[in-house]
Formats: sequence, C-alpha cells, structure tokens
Amino acid sequence: MISRLFGKVALVTGAGSGLGRAIAIGLADQGAEVILIGRREQALRETQEIIQALGGNAFWYAVDVSIQEAIASMASQVLEHHGIPVVLVNAAGIYGEVNPISQSDPAIWMNTLMTNTAGPYLICRAFAGEMMKTGWGRIVNITSAASLAAPTPSNSAYAVSKVALNHFTRQLAAELQGTGVTANVMHPGEVMTEMFDSIRMASRESGGMANWINWVEQTGGDLPEKTVKLILDLLKPESDPINGRFLWIEDGLKKPLPSWE
Repeated sequence: MISRLFGKVALVTGAGSGLGRAIAIGLADQGAEVILIGRREQALRETQEIIQALGGNAFWYAVDVSIQEAIASMASQVLEHHGIPVVLVNAAGIYGEVNPISQSDPAIWMNTLMTNTAGPYLICRAFAGEMMKTGWGRIVNITSAASLAAPTPSNSAYAVSKVALNHFTRQLAAELQGTGVTANVMHPGEVMTEMFDSIRMASRESGGMANWINWVEQTGGDLPEKTVKLILDLLKPESDPINGRFLWIEDGLKKPLPSWE
C-alpha cells in the first residue's frame, strides 16, 4: 500500500538531533517532504544530509519555536514554497533545571514553558487551520510521563509545561473533531538524547533525579525507533478515530500511567 505521506509535506520541530531527527528520517522514508525546524542551523543541515543520502527530501528553517514572529514568518514561507503540512510533530523541548521552586531561576522556568508549551501552540496555530482544509492530517505533540506522575521536589517547570501541553492538545483535538485532522500527545519513553544528557549534568549539581538517571543508563533507555513506529501507526486508516489521546510506545521501559481515559 502506498504511504499516505507520499508526495505530502510533514513538519518536525526539534529536528536537528535526537528524537526529532529520528522522526524526521522516519517520515521522509514514508515519502514525505520533511520540513526541519530547530534553532541550530548546522544540526538541521546534518539531518537534511542524512535524509538526502537515504533518498529522501527535506528542507530546513532555523527558528526558535518560542518566538511568535519567527514562527509566523517561517509558516508563511512553508505554505508558499512547500504547501500545507499534513503531519506536524512538535518534538522540540527543553528540561530547564533540576531545582526546587524556591531555588529556581525565573528566566529558565518561564523559558521552559515557552519552549515546551507555547512553542507547540504557535506551530499548531500557524498550520492547524490550513490542515483542516485538506480533510486529513496528524498532529503529534511529544509530552512526558512526568505530566501524569506525582510531583517531585525538583522538576516543576518541565512537569508543568507538559501538563499544560496535554490539556492544550485535548483542547485542540476537540476543535479538530470531525475534520479528518487529529491531535494527540505521546510519551516517547526514556530516550537517551541530548535532553537526557542535560538532565544528567543538572542532576550532578542538584543531586535530584539520580535514581531515574541510573535506571535509564543501566537499561540503555528506549530506542527512538519506538516513537517513530507509533507515529507511523497513526498514519494508518484504522487510526483515524484516535484523537485527543495520551499515547505510549510499545513495550516501553515505563509502564503506562492512568491519563484522562
């Protein structure tokens, strides 16, 4: 069966490395022209080169997803030069810091919410209306099991940003209902990406999250390919009814936690 992405446009934020790069490569392999979004031009170029070497097609735009004017300008260029994306994956994210609220840095705290929550909002705001005109599409926002777990003493900004992202996605899904476009969040597992490295470094200074870090290191973490598979499964016709859900990768290290369903 020909992929539903053949000849279509997909857009991935955080595409310069880690999970975002793996997702972009997976979508390109399905025949999509992939728009790579991220802050670091060189990293985006590297992702583009990988995709092209594999016979795929990709273009990059170096923008900060938390800046409204930058997203508006990028969206205008994408729509003019590439067309309407049928897949949006918001994989860009930062952890912020591993500190209790009383010791937190307000600038870092607020930037975490701007990147993890406002960024997906700005991307979805720019494209969701256009996607509805096509009659079919997929929006996937990368969240975290931390948004469903009991609070801990050290990661308030990250957890709050993902809780807010969950509810934003549910709101968006309600607005998209019946249009053929769906919006879901997914926990990608315990993936050892650059974010994991930043958490590990921050934890050395604060002492927080040591048990989780040791567990991921000892197990080797979850493979990014599990996330790619879940996103590709959402492209199948049988996944058309899945909307406004919290999704989990198959056989992830962390067992699924109760969400709103």
